[in-house]
Amino acid sequence: MFCSNINVAFSLFGWPVGHHFIIVDLYTEVLDAHRTGIAFTWIPANSLVSHYFSRWRPIAYAAASSGECVFAVVFSPSFRWLIEAYGWQGALLVIGGLQLNLCVCGALMRPLEADDATEAPARRKVVFQFSLMGKPELLLYILYGVLAAVGFFVPPLFLVPFVSSLGTGSYWPAFLLSALALADLAGRLLCGWVANARLVRNLQLLATVVTLLGVVLLLLPVSRDYWTVLVFSALYGFLLGCAVAIHVTSIVDIVTLEGFDSGLGLFMLFRSIGGFFGPPAAGWLVDRTGDYSAAFYLSGVCLLLSAVFVGLVDRLVQRRKSSEAKVHQEVTSGKVNPRCRRLSSIRSW
Repeated sequence: MFCSNINVAFSLFGWPVGHHFIIVDLYTEVLDAHRTGIAFTWIPANSLVSHYFSRWRPIAYAAASSGECVFAVVFSPSFRWLIEAYGWQGALLVIGGLQLNLCVCGALMRPLEADDATEAPARRKVVFQFSLMGKPELLLYILYGVLAAVGFFVPPLFLVPFVSSLGTGSYWPAFLLSALALADLAGRLLCGWVANARLVRNLQLLATVVTLLGVVLLLLPVSRDYWTVLVFSALYGFLLGCAVAIHVTSIVDIVTLEGFDSGLGLFMLFRSIGGFFGPPAAGWLVDRTGDYSAAFYLSGVCLLLSAVFVGLVDRLVQRRKSSEAKVHQEVTSGKVNPRCRRLSSIRSW
């Protein structure tokens, strides 16, 4: 956590123009260190929340992740004011100071205590489960994550330039991001509640939400006035919040809670590929076409493709659960001996 925050504060220092190559290298290293710090905070925090709660896991994760939405609502319009008042160095210093509070939050988190003395040694022996890569459900879900990352990360980068190209004022795009963040907050809480109520399966709900999200992004570039873009941006934020609220907790359905930590690590590792290549690819398309709409079309298509993989994962998970339930029923009825049941479980794994 400290790495993530202190590097934002360090980035306020500038270099002379003659050392522009050193500047590029310095800020690249600072941003890499900042992203590394974010990774070391985000993944453990999500892992702890998932272990803290069982019955209320979806709504707990939705509520825990809603803080970034609240911050975005308040900070999007004020960040421009900070730059005008204190310069970009001062603005980054303020952000770094605010993010240092993550250290306090991290210090308050504690792992769950073992129920008895016999469970403690077993928990200490847990290692990273690379064998999860052999599960077709997780591999397909990772493909979803790679494609979905393009749809998650690209639109916010090009939304402000797109709106500015329509001739809006300098502050209106910032308010657009605030509206997006507010809708994102509503989507997280509502979808977390729906997932917690077990009205539909998590993966089934995720496939539906991601499909709608792709459709919204394909329709957004059709807008040619600020208020229409505002409506589509709010829809995008709401559906994005719905997807974020359940796409992490759905990993439990795929690898169970025992393999969640390793599964989440693998998922985030490969999902970063989409976040790494998505924005440059979208920027290249915008340069070639001369139209910001290309970035939204790319994101929409990637999200629609990712929804297909979620649907496949849902079918595989349901087939596995059905097979396990059938074996369990046969074992309890005395038709199959326990050894056959263990062999069946190994094959399904």
